[in-house]
Amino acid sequence: MIQSMTGFGKATTELNKRKVTVEIKSLNSKQLDLSVRMPNLYKEHEMEIRNMLSRELERGKVDFLIYVENIGGETANQINQNLLEGYYNQIMESSKKLGIAPPSDWFQTLLRMPDVLKYEALEADENEWSAVKSAIEEAKKQLLSFRKQEGSMLQNLFEEKIASISSLLNEIEPYEAERVDKVKTRITEALQKIEDFDYDKNRFEQEMIYYIEKLDINEEKTRLANHLSYFLETMKAGSGQGKKLGFISQEMGREINTMGSKSNHAEMQQIVVRMKDELEQIKEQVLNVL
Repeated sequence: MIQSMTGFGKATTELNKRKVTVEIKSLNSKQLDLSVRMPNLYKEHEMEIRNMLSRELERGKVDFLIYVENIGGETANQINQNLLEGYYNQIMESSKKLGIAPPSDWFQTLLRMPDVLKYEALEADENEWSAVKSAIEEAKKQLLSFRKQEGSMLQNLFEEKIASISSLLNEIEPYEAERVDKVKTRITEALQKIEDFDYDKNRFEQEMIYYIEKLDINEEKTRLANHLSYFLETMKAGSGQGKKLGFISQEMGREINTMGSKSNHAEMQQIVVRMKDELEQIKEQVLNVL
């Protein structure tokens, strides 16, 4: 079963007077592009977090975020006023520049920004980090589950599109013999219209054979059918096949394009256009496959 690179996971844990929330979001990318944002309280564990994520996420543009909320009546935490004002001004400036409405809940937005909250503790104790680590694992588990669900939907889509291309490939066959007869008739009629023109019929047959061979698409049909089967086999091989599926879809495109250039027949060209449309939908979505 293939997996998508798109996913989201979220987990929360409560510690004494703090609530720690972990969020992981993943989008498609050619390699693993991991962005980590967290309070200074957990900075010493950043490499451990990166290793935890990179081992299983493999590819994708991954945004990892830890934010902390105070849930106690009193707190020794302090708001970094200068940093908070700086974030506010930057967001307002970006809002005006891009024409995007500013956030409706300013404090919720600003307090989640990195290092706005200063913590009295310089480092998390072992019990606290163990709880946060469990939350990270849970968020990662949710993201992986999300990826599998998305992958299942993509696989169903690919199977549908591959079946459609295969069906269209069969639709071409009835037009092939008809196409050869039409080409031969058209050339013969053109020659007959030339007055007092005599031609070597043997040479004419040889030229016709050469011409028809150039229009022959049997090899392209065979290769395309093989690519379609190989695409389905590769999907069943499991996750981590995204790049390979991309290469196969490119090869499918080459065969379809060659058939289009050789078709020389209106109905066949219409079928080729429909095949290209189905393939483009595969190419768009295969970019999301892990």
